[in-house]
Amino acid sequence: MFEHIREDLNRYGAGGREQLRAMLFYPRVWAIVGHRFARWVYTAPMSKFARLLLQRLIVVGNVWLDVATQIELPAGAEIGPGLLIPHSGYIVVGPGVRIGRHCTLTQGVTIGHGGGGTKTLVESPVIGDRVYIGPGAVIIGPVVVGDDAVIGAGAIVTRSVPPRGVAVGNPARVISRKGSFDLIFYQNREDDPARQAALAALARESVPPQELQVERVEAV
Repeated sequence: MFEHIREDLNRYGAGGREQLRAMLFYPRVWAIVGHRFARWVYTAPMSKFARLLLQRLIVVGNVWLDVATQIELPAGAEIGPGLLIPHSGYIVVGPGVRIGRHCTLTQGVTIGHGGGGTKTLVESPVIGDRVYIGPGAVIIGPVVVGDDAVIGAGAIVTRSVPPRGVAVGNPARVISRKGSFDLIFYQNREDDPARQAALAALARESVPPQELQVERVEAV
């Protein structure tokens, strides 16, 4: 829990002063910390009595957080470290949703399953690492959004988006594979091997076919 919170706060500023300010004055950070604590209560090993007691407190705390922050991040959602919510505004993430590392959720985002009943967890979206989700975007149903993707403002996503895909419109369609590299920032990102591999894949796709052929001949 604390490692995740530390990584979350790193995206709000490198210094202790900036992070303390975020903790004290940014309701969106309160929502993230509340989610981390609730998730810890539901997943950490502890006695049955302690879990029941803490769960009762979480129920009350979630009501306050929902009203104060207008952000719903339920304990049933699995969210990787380094989450950034840069602006205030209503955000809904459904239980069963999975979100990767160093993602950004902007105002008005809704991410949820495509139906009710017992299939909620099966039908919930899966969001990869380093994904940027623009204002007012909606992601619905059993879809997968690949690593380093961008969901544009107001996009309605009902189909999966490939890694580095840039999806816009209603219904959303992929218009490029340039990715979120200019939108997602976090500490030590230049040393992140997964991000570097994605950048290398982008560079390969950007090379004209004839240049690739020359490279293959020279390698031989």
